Order: sequence, then C-alpha cells, then structure tokens
Amino acid sequence: MEKKSCLYCDGPMNMPRRDAKFCSQKCGTYYRRELKRSSIPAELTSRARWVRRSALKRPLTVSGKAASSTDSRTWSTYSEALASKAGVGLGFVLGDGIGCYDLDHCLTGGVPDSWVPEFIASIPERVIFAEVSQGGDGVHLFVEAQEGPGRKIRDGRNIERYTAGRYIAMTGKSFII
Repeated sequence: MEKKSCLYCDGPMNMPRRDAKFCSQKCGTYYRRELKRSSIPAELTSRARWVRRSALKRPLTVSGKAASSTDSRTWSTYSEALASKAGVGLGFVLGDGIGCYDLDHCLTGGVPDSWVPEFIASIPERVIFAEVSQGGDGVHLFVEAQEGPGRKIRDGRNIERYTAGRYIAMTGKSFII
C-alpha cells in the first residue's frame, strides 16, 4: 500500500480520515490561502475552463464526478474550482486561445537545465504564465495559441505542446522566466 503524504508540506499524514489530503487543518488552510494568492493571471482565472483533479491526475467536476477535457459542461469557474473540496487540486482545460508547453524533468533542485532558458526564448507565442509542475521537476508554460493538434518534441528533452482536448494539473507555483 502506497504511503500518503501531505499535499502542502509533504510530511506524514496525521489525519484519521482515509481521504485526507493534508496532515492537519493548518496545512489545508495554508494550501488554500497559497492558491488564492497565487499569481495565476486573469487570462486563465477569468475563463470557465477549470476542473478539480484526482490524486491520479484525472479531471473531476467541482462535485467530484468525472470531468472531461472535451466537455465544457463539466468545467467551472476558477472561484468554483478553488472553493470545491473535490479531489486534491486544480486543473485548467486548454483551448479558447490558451495552450501549454509541458517541460518534464527539466529542473534539478529548482534550477533549470541549461537548455530551458534558450527554449523559452525560442517559443513563438506570448507566454502568459509559467509554473512549476506537480512533481517539482518540470515547468508548464501557458501561451496564447490557436487550437491545433498536440505534439511531442522528440529530441530527448521531454517537451509536449497542447492547445486543446487536454487539461493541465495546476500548482500555481510561479516559475520565474
């Protein structure tokens, strides 16, 4: 059985509930406050393209049912998603002019690999927001982008680009470009 850790502090779980996400009420409060203070720009928060996410990164509605990255009836506003207790975090559904470059395994101890700044500078679209991914070793670059097919950049750097039909599990932890 996999041992769970606190979503906020990554410490051991002390809460008796099986579905607990935080080791204490204090960590839960800090987590929600941090999300509210996050620097996610209005270009994302003003769109009703938000979902919750499960621990397995599956999209959920604010009521906790399965959501779909292609069915807008299962999405909600940022405020509704933030207030929901379903799942373990937030997700943003790509489309409507917003795409994302997902750079996996490009940070070591929070420091970007040598190719990352040059890659970011080469992106033709305007970068709206950059955040550290869930695992802490990747970066999400949200960009202005027309909808089109997704693609994997197969050059050994673990880069994917999507503009529709996908959702990104959000952390709100800004990555400074």
